[in-house]
Amino acid sequence: MLARLLMLCGLFMASTLAMGMTVYKSTDANGVVSYSDRPTKGSKVFTFQDRMVEHLERQVYYVVMKKDGVDSVYVRNDLYAPVEIELSFTGLKNVSGAPARPIRRVVPLRTSVRLAQLTPTQAARPLAYVPKLKYSLGDPSGATMAYQYPYPWRGGPFRVSQGANGQYSHFGPKNRYAIDIAMPEGTPIIAARGGVVVKTENSQAGRGTDASGNFVRVLHDDGTMGVYLHLKKGSVSVREGQRVAVGSALALSGNTGNSSGPHLHFVVQRNTGMGLVSIPYRFKQPMGVLPNFALGQQ
Repeated sequence: MLARLLMLCGLFMASTLAMGMTVYKSTDANGVVSYSDRPTKGSKVFTFQDRMVEHLERQVYYVVMKKDGVDSVYVRNDLYAPVEIELSFTGLKNVSGAPARPIRRVVPLRTSVRLAQLTPTQAARPLAYVPKLKYSLGDPSGATMAYQYPYPWRGGPFRVSQGANGQYSHFGPKNRYAIDIAMPEGTPIIAARGGVVVKTENSQAGRGTDASGNFVRVLHDDGTMGVYLHLKKGSVSVREGQRVAVGSALALSGNTGNSSGPHLHFVVQRNTGMGLVSIPYRFKQPMGVLPNFALGQQ
């Protein structure tokens, strides 16, 4: 019964947003959240923005080593996955050795790579420059292997509350082929494919500051990544760098981040060149799919 109510809530949200209505979110004295197209006392306009932005500034960064008048610029990758980077320099004054074009390179996991050596054009004057670093998780080279995913949860049965290409929230490059499965909070979430845990978030409560909520990102051997989002606070049971197998426990489902209700958002991504994009995938077992009103289905 609970799963059915959750699914109906997801369908209501998708249909009203697709028709351009303003949706209002309210919470009663018992903490029960409800949504309506009509404002009530204490309700607030609900804006859904399922943006996946992972901040890697502390794990992918540049380092300048100064020695004998030479500035050696390195890029350090502390992640348990390769990272494609683009390094460029602006504000150049009295600099020799700066590349004319941005340097693009794949930096292996847990390594530093020297990408530039800068020297002063006039030795008596100081160097002046501003490094600019962009990055994207993963290595864009290599081919994606065919794979059918088992369900990434235990229990059920559950149904899809929003499928691929849903205009409700599955319309951007990172989420186009994502699938939302409505399920009660606390449902065990398991690895649908083996790989290495690259990134986790485990401390977010409720909506928090990250639209993805709590999540686990797993790098597969072919360079693709499975991402499990909106997990319950404190439930993530794996650590970055840990290798997991199919069926390994990852976390419990939740309702964190920019979530319309308790559900699992599962997406498979890969780097296609300085950017992660979602790619199509299939589950091994058939699923009962509710109509996707964001696509005009009935």
